Amino acid sequence: MAKTHITMTVNGETVEGLAEPRLLLIHFIRENLGLTGAHIGCDTSHCGACTVDIDGMSVKSCTMFAVQAEGASITTIEGVANADGTLSALQEGFRQMHGLQCGFCTPGMILRAHRLLQENPDPTEDEIRMGISGNLCRCTGYQNIVKAIQHAAANINGTEFKEAAE
Repeated sequence: MAKTHITMTVNGETVEGLAEPRLLLIHFIRENLGLTGAHIGCDTSHCGACTVDIDGMSVKSCTMFAVQAEGASITTIEGVANADGTLSALQEGFRQMHGLQCGFCTPGMILRAHRLLQENPDPTEDEIRMGISGNLCRCTGYQNIVKAIQHAAANINGTEFKEAAE
């Protein structure tokens, strides 16, 4: 099958490569670019482990062909850390609030939460739960993921994180 030359910006760097028209973006990112943070969980768009940020939208990269990302600006989990290499507020929130267990869903969950906080810098618990509803976690029960996002929002907003009484 003929391959198409594609160019995109991934984590701030221009990248290019050849892709068959049927190659999924998740496979291009993992195999062609060597960025293995986004995971292949279900190949059916149900789990969200492959979530990346494309041109300001959360996208499950198993639902998009690499050729469709021509000219796009993509952020993967590898591009979420601060410029100096320290953890972003979200990554730090997940660490401090124990928002992960096995870690399989974490890259997609963080990318979805990243976009959520861009759209709504001070979300309520219900808004967080709705905002991450397309990303599944089989380990945590979501409580600590929600706390991690609340913690990150407080950190970003310069306010104090207060855990709700249980």
